[in-house]
Amino acid sequence: MNLKQHTIQKPAKVSGVGLHTGATVNMTFLPAPPHHGFKFQRIDVEGQPIVEADVDNVVDTSRGTTIEKNGARVHTVEHTLAALVGLQIDNVLIQLDGPEPPIMDGSSIEFIKALQEAGVEEQNALRNFYEIKEGIFHRDKAKEIELAALPLNDYRITVMVDYQSSVLGSQYALLNDISEFQSDIAPCRTFCFLHELEVMHQAGLIRGGNLNNAIVMVDKDKPLTEADLERLSKILNHPHIEVKKEGILNNIDLHFPNEPARHKLLDVVGDLALVGRPLKGQIMAARPGHAANVALAKKIKQAIQASEVKNVPHYDPKMPPLMDVNHIAKILPHRYPFALLDKIFYLDSTTVAGVKNVTINEPFFMGHFPGNPVMPGVLQLEAMAQTGGILVLSTVPDPENYWAYLLSIDECRFKKMVIPGDTIVFRCELLYPIRRGIAKMRGEAFVGDTLVCEATLSASIVRKS
Repeated sequence: MNLKQHTIQKPAKVSGVGLHTGATVNMTFLPAPPHHGFKFQRIDVEGQPIVEADVDNVVDTSRGTTIEKNGARVHTVEHTLAALVGLQIDNVLIQLDGPEPPIMDGSSIEFIKALQEAGVEEQNALRNFYEIKEGIFHRDKAKEIELAALPLNDYRITVMVDYQSSVLGSQYALLNDISEFQSDIAPCRTFCFLHELEVMHQAGLIRGGNLNNAIVMVDKDKPLTEADLERLSKILNHPHIEVKKEGILNNIDLHFPNEPARHKLLDVVGDLALVGRPLKGQIMAARPGHAANVALAKKIKQAIQASEVKNVPHYDPKMPPLMDVNHIAKILPHRYPFALLDKIFYLDSTTVAGVKNVTINEPFFMGHFPGNPVMPGVLQLEAMAQTGGILVLSTVPDPENYWAYLLSIDECRFKKMVIPGDTIVFRCELLYPIRRGIAKMRGEAFVGDTLVCEATLSASIVRKS
């Protein structure tokens, strides 16, 4: 799995009709900055509103997953989101000039191809994984549906479907590694039974459905009459409909013997993208559907919210740093005993986050409160200022040729003592764009979930003579 976030190098465009709305739509994937996530934008609606791909925005799960915010609705988002997750892309803006992504061939493969042609680009930010800590379950006893998210330091999905049909019985599908999504899952097309097709058509759905973008399983007890075939021809906008012994309209060849189960797995991937963070866990799904997938996604998001404290930077010590001590030393001039940063784990154009591990071997403990070791507040501020120095120096192409000088410290407060064994997480965020080499930023320091120090810092960037 990718450790850093990714976006695309340039816009990628696809066009077609929406499965249920039948509307002709142009959809364009655009590059986006770190921590942007997946967002849809309805450019055909006044104000061009944005709808985040968030499980809290789901408004309908009948035959697809529909999201809506501030009156802007986007239908059938799961195939699009599955393609992004399958390519381990984290940040894109998806613009549409209609209400629904194009269905293409009923799978995710055309989206995959367009995104790959645009090129995938690594970003200077670590992925914010949520690792399932303990089992999260969703059950619907009446429909015999059961989904589980279990702890695993990877992302693996197993799906079982059973339609109790002579045409389509029990099937299993497995995604062992997300790198296998493109070849094993993405080409698998959406499907339905013939009796569902007629019901959906009467309900005003599948207006864009045809035999080029869906597999139709024939489950009629009696052979279809000429009148039946003529009616289906009109529904599917296809000039010639026939049924052969395999029980599929026009005897379309399957990409895999278990293509329906694999497509259900594709839907699980897309629907769970609505959690809003890449996942680490084992997903087990028996007879899944969009409603059940979304229900599990909501429970996972609730678990995330319960485990997080507002404003505390997410630091995972298992992840490699963006900058280690050697990299930091190339940017900052500080050396022992004033090299107070151990790593930088997040950096973008306005925010930086770093780590200081406090040990009893720190030289200042020899003279600062002997017998009661407490890290001096001024050194907490110095470490915070060094974190901010990485941020301001990252704005110039040759930071090794500049000094970053601290100009002022305002609104400084020490909330809690820092002692040996603590790991301090610093975050500095620019309050205003840097002008004439002057930067003003808000700095905070956390130990665990506790704010231990905060201040507003000003610094100047000066070129070395």
